[in-house]
Amino acid sequence: MTSPAAPAPEYRHDSQVIGLVGAAHAVSHFFHLILAPLFPWLKVEFGLSYAELGFVMTVFFVVSGTGQALAGFVVDRFGAYPVLLAGIALFALSALVLASAPGYPMLLAGAAIAGLGNCVFHPADFTLLNRRVTPARVPHAFSMHGIAGNAGWALAPLFLVGITTAYDWRTALCCAAVIPLVVLAVLIAKRRVLDPGKPVAGTQSAAKSAAAPEHALGFMRLPAVWMCFAFFLITAMSLSGVQVFAPAALHELYDTPLAAASAAITVFMVFSAVGMIIGGFVAARSVHHERVIAVAFIVAAACAMALGAGLTPGMLVWAPIAVMGFASGVAGPSRDLLVRAAAPRNATGRVYGVVYSGLDIGISIAPFFFGALMDAHHPGWVFVLVGVFQAAALVTAVGVGQRTARRLATT
Repeated sequence: MTSPAAPAPEYRHDSQVIGLVGAAHAVSHFFHLILAPLFPWLKVEFGLSYAELGFVMTVFFVVSGTGQALAGFVVDRFGAYPVLLAGIALFALSALVLASAPGYPMLLAGAAIAGLGNCVFHPADFTLLNRRVTPARVPHAFSMHGIAGNAGWALAPLFLVGITTAYDWRTALCCAAVIPLVVLAVLIAKRRVLDPGKPVAGTQSAAKSAAAPEHALGFMRLPAVWMCFAFFLITAMSLSGVQVFAPAALHELYDTPLAAASAAITVFMVFSAVGMIIGGFVAARSVHHERVIAVAFIVAAACAMALGAGLTPGMLVWAPIAVMGFASGVAGPSRDLLVRAAAPRNATGRVYGVVYSGLDIGISIAPFFFGALMDAHHPGWVFVLVGVFQAAALVTAVGVGQRTARRLATT
């Protein structure tokens, strides 16, 4: 007789899917920062300016953002699993290309390859989670997916700088190439978990057989899809302001020591991870995900505005940063479920690809706005603009929820 304490096969299967997809997502976020921590060494090695180094990151996100919109179509056509494997393999290739770079052009080529690898992850990851995880656990799956991404961000600087300090930057990049190769081997070994080899009841294949054929671009007629795109574009710009410019802005606005100001990113990310865990439970119990997002972003925007207005005592600047991170984390699972509800069943990959390309576009253009404010010596306006973006994002989230509800009510 099976012990009551023994985990059900369904639970074990869901846990494996979430763990495998989460590991892939962590690699994706790790490679977001494959070069940025090495900028001091690359600058000396190749005699580059910070503008030239910044352009390397622009190449990464432009390729990723453009490719992500197209990757969704590839996912819907060939399946999420093989596309995910291709993305992981491209990361390993990009690290080896960067490690052997003799000059600036090869750095750009390596960044472009990494961007091409990165473009597949949101459409492939969310398609796999939606189709291979029990519906009741999908909110928690989205929560862990976000936490895994944050872990990749946190690991990259420690890994790369640590090895570079001990050896050199080329060795660090060669070691970085091992990470996606290991994950690739695990994904192949666990193929049956992610790729059963036959249609699963209730998935896209079943839906296609029951529904009339639809044009591949038919989903683009839905206003909710473009409102989701706008939502991700705006939230990415807000996040970029915090990740890139919060330390410098805190230093100038509150005279926070640079070392302490730099810890603002860590505080934000740690509390964001905590918020994601709680947000998974909140999302699982809510049917109005836009309301969860709206409340979370109202809180986050208020904290950003308070920081920007100089209303926070110097010793307490970490409190609003922590609350902002927590609120953003709580909104994460509801955000992903909002897109899930807005996506037609037979176009999940395409919708996720187009919608999440807004993240890369937002990250690529936001530094120009925030950088201009810092150059003009308006550090408080950095936080004010972060708050404005968060307020604008909640408006789009509410709009998505309302339009999706109307569409579902008429079908």
